[in-house]
Amino acid sequence: MSRSIDLNSDLGESFGPWNMGDDASMLSIVSSANIACGGHASDPETMFETLQLAKENGVTIGAHPGYNDREGFGRRIIPMTPPEIGRMVTAQIGALQALATLAGTEVSYVKPHGALGNLAAADRDVADAVVDAVRRLDTRLSILAISGMQLEHAARDAGVPVYSEIFADRGYLSSGQLVPRGQDGAMIHDPDKAADRLLAFLDSGLMPVIDGDPIELNAQSICVHGDSDGAVAMARTIRKRLTDASVTINGFIAR
Repeated sequence: MSRSIDLNSDLGESFGPWNMGDDASMLSIVSSANIACGGHASDPETMFETLQLAKENGVTIGAHPGYNDREGFGRRIIPMTPPEIGRMVTAQIGALQALATLAGTEVSYVKPHGALGNLAAADRDVADAVVDAVRRLDTRLSILAISGMQLEHAARDAGVPVYSEIFADRGYLSSGQLVPRGQDGAMIHDPDKAADRLLAFLDSGLMPVIDGDPIELNAQSICVHGDSDGAVAMARTIRKRLTDASVTINGFIAR
């Protein structure tokens, strides 16, 4: 496995007076930022401010579209056809691109959020709809996908640049999917345990799972969630442990 890796985080998830996470601190640690686009979270001012902070920190920017479900934070599947999902994703990415232009920066990739991301990982029709939306909207955009899952395969088959990610703070199933939130083993809260697992993965390419033998995955990026308790401490520990092990932190897209 590569000794150079990207660190990404889901950011810009505040809304009006409601604050989610410490984006300023996270943007001093990560190399890529998945910025909410007004669906599961965010609003124009939050998007613009997060884009400015990302630009100031030299962080690569990605769009993070999700279901239009602020009450559920995009973690519930909303019944929609694949074409409807494609149009929803297009509208959200386009909104972030417009605000990025005002902020003097640009969106480089797309990573679906929450329930939409998990569905695109498992359902090829949904994955194809997301990929088609990205391809038709802007051929310069890449996709960041859960390693080994349907979104990755759909992007590759369509000729859309795609990069794979693993999760620092989430448990895995033998299928390659994430353990659903609320189940035992879904979250890793100890930063050193998360770092130990990542370092072992970078040496072996094998990811431990809760229901079987470790599985082989590929990754150009590691996600540390920005909305979890202790997110900043988790990200700082992981970055330090990786760099202490001579792992270089670089954006997965050349800027």
